[in-house]
Amino acid sequence: MERKTTNPTLNAWLDERIALLNPDNIVWIDGTEEQIEALRAEACSTGELEKLNEELLPDCYLHRTAVNDVARVEDRTFICTPTKEEAGPLNNWKDPIETYKMLDDIARGSYKGRTMYIIPYSMGPVGSPFSKIGIEITDSIYVVLNMVIMTRVGDDVLEALGDSDDWVRGTHCKVDIDKEKRYICQFPQDNAIYSVNSGYGGNVLLGKKCFALRIASYQGMKEGWQAEHMLILGIENPQGETKYICAAFPSACGKTNLAMLIPPEGYKKAGYKVWCVGDDIAWIRKGNDGRLYAINPENGFFGVAPGTNEKSNPNALASVKRGTIFTNVAHNLDNNTVWWEGLDKNPPTNAREWTGKPWNGAVDTEPGAHPNSRFTAPAKNCPCISPEFENPAGVPISAFVFGGRRAKLAPLVYQSRNWNHGVFVGSVMASETTAAAFGAVGVVRRDPMAMRPFIGYDCGTYFKHWIEIGKTIDPEKAPKIFNVNWFRKDDDGNFMWPGFGDNLRVLEWIIKRCEGKVDAVETPIGFMPKPEDINLKGIEDEVSIDSLKEMLSVDKNLWAEEVAGIEEFYKELGDTVPKELHDCLARLKANIE
Repeated sequence: MERKTTNPTLNAWLDERIALLNPDNIVWIDGTEEQIEALRAEACSTGELEKLNEELLPDCYLHRTAVNDVARVEDRTFICTPTKEEAGPLNNWKDPIETYKMLDDIARGSYKGRTMYIIPYSMGPVGSPFSKIGIEITDSIYVVLNMVIMTRVGDDVLEALGDSDDWVRGTHCKVDIDKEKRYICQFPQDNAIYSVNSGYGGNVLLGKKCFALRIASYQGMKEGWQAEHMLILGIENPQGETKYICAAFPSACGKTNLAMLIPPEGYKKAGYKVWCVGDDIAWIRKGNDGRLYAINPENGFFGVAPGTNEKSNPNALASVKRGTIFTNVAHNLDNNTVWWEGLDKNPPTNAREWTGKPWNGAVDTEPGAHPNSRFTAPAKNCPCISPEFENPAGVPISAFVFGGRRAKLAPLVYQSRNWNHGVFVGSVMASETTAAAFGAVGVVRRDPMAMRPFIGYDCGTYFKHWIEIGKTIDPEKAPKIFNVNWFRKDDDGNFMWPGFGDNLRVLEWIIKRCEGKVDAVETPIGFMPKPEDINLKGIEDEVSIDSLKEMLSVDKNLWAEEVAGIEEFYKELGDTVPKELHDCLARLKANIE
């Protein structure tokens, strides 16, 4: 094997992996256009990728995964720490020594007849003080091409790494795509990730959830920073000032739509702009001025295709028009493009559905695209990508926003009383289930900070880390913490708030609160806007002041049930939940009573 680096820990690890996996060829990924183009051509020659219409979708490709391999597998995902307590009650736990042996036995010799690709990648701009480096080895060109979109890949990453041992070891082996032997394992103490028997993005693009959240959340806890499942959004006012918000939402709560929000007509005319820094993950550190700053460690979007359209998210749709890999969508054979449910009202009639079978969208009742079909698109394609996207120093955060999907309980927006109360609000975040896929509809699923599947260690200890961060920042400069609920329903089951671009009206109030420009009303759960302080201009026909008052109401009986649910949840998490959060719960209980 040619040596691309003198890094002793990296070279020793590669020697050990090569001996175990036994590849026929070894290729270092340098990220150059020539190399990537050659890999695309090779993948097309084997059928791993299909090239799409060069005029309509330049540099775009279609990929199909195995039918048994279409989503992240939470039940096959493990945190491997010396003790079960370190992984905590929300994670699946395995013993590291036994797990390494099991995984090595599954992976042994699996690269025979295959090529080992070595991908040096940076999460965050190369050389930024926020950034971290990973090395992923894989036997999948699909993984290489996705990682090139989603991260910063190339020889400059190896230069930035030098001889440091601070890098994440990532092993991916397709093996036989056997779901009974599929494991996605994180070893936080070892900076290591090991994924076998999957070819699906979330399980094999190891920079994404595995590194950028599970491993990085542990690194952050040890090193005094945060890795969060949050979008980062900049709102520029007509005076040209931009304020940044980090927001966390469980899945199916409109996170990507908010990250790429288009201002309502009145706001646009007034000169408001919205900038997307990131749609999924934020790494957050304290700056020299004592404020919190965030970067998006990713370089692309790995978005859910179904439901993405001109109305729901025109910026996302524009982002996928070039240099994109589509996974498990329908293939329109008439013009060699792609289609998915919710794209438009004209499904193709001469097509292949996501598994490759012939499909006629006018007749067939089965969906053309898998519900979790994806696009991997370069962030630079996004029309509203922030001018600060590559800023190695990150952007200053004014507010944290948490939100879930609650039909009756949570008001449209409220503000926490202080940092610790804000951590409490985030810790008890929940959504009501929406689809039969999750079992019964309307069941409350607690998803603290939208991080439930992604905390790389014990959840109560993670809350404690949030509390500790609050102690290190000047209270005058600490982001204010809010909760929103776009999904409040009336008694007939209709959504009361229009959502989409109109969510800017709520964000405007949030920013005014951060700037101290607007009052609020104290309620049992926190500070709430005065109804007249939410701008309804242009949507008076949809939202009356009375219905806004209803959206800002607090039903004490429902909140009493919520308190009981929170008590249960904290009990499940055990005695690592910090006293500060129990105090907030006691105060909420007293306020409700």
